Amino acid sequence: MGALNSAVGDQKISKASSKKEFLTKPWVDKVLAVMACIPVVYPVVRYYHNLDFSISTVTWILDIIIILSTMLFRRTAVRVTRNPWLWLLTCVATYWFLMIGFVEQNGRPLAPLWITDTLVILSTVIELWGRFSLGRNIGFVPAQREVVTRGAYRYMRHPIYTGLFVWIFGYWLSGYSPRNTLLYALGIFWFCVKSLVEENFLRKDPGYAAYMERVPWRWIPRIV
Repeated sequence: MGALNSAVGDQKISKASSKKEFLTKPWVDKVLAVMACIPVVYPVVRYYHNLDFSISTVTWILDIIIILSTMLFRRTAVRVTRNPWLWLLTCVATYWFLMIGFVEQNGRPLAPLWITDTLVILSTVIELWGRFSLGRNIGFVPAQREVVTRGAYRYMRHPIYTGLFVWIFGYWLSGYSPRNTLLYALGIFWFCVKSLVEENFLRKDPGYAAYMERVPWRWIPRIV
């Protein structure tokens, strides 16, 4: 009986190991990267005839180009979460502002155009700084790749999210309404939660745990 239980246990471990290895196969990683990019690109393809050349549109397209180039050529992960709740959280956070496009309102501006445009440009600079610093280690779902400590990551652990928060604030100023306030606040909330669960996953790597000790600020250096 002991030998049988041991064999069953070994079989379960083998199956779990196979599932982990499947997600870290290079071709699987590329397929997942392409699938993740489709919802990001779709609005541009669907509505490109109606796109203008405003600052917000140009910076948005530039950000998409950077996402595509880094995602499609990203480094294959050595460890990927298999927690379905984390995959769901990632989908909700990543595509939140695509999903709420059907229910958000035009709203009314709370600040002049030059202020909101400045915030959009600032958010894009921060995001691009973060993405270029991250390089080929980008991913949406919590996954362990190379620990990045250069560039923006010398000062904060989630610079891309910081840029996104600045963009949300500028977008909120350009189209305020109670409904939009709730929707945009939820968008920030999802990424705050995502930051925490990503770190909980990554800190199991001693290298990342040491990085968290060296850089204690998540989003704003010397503040939070």
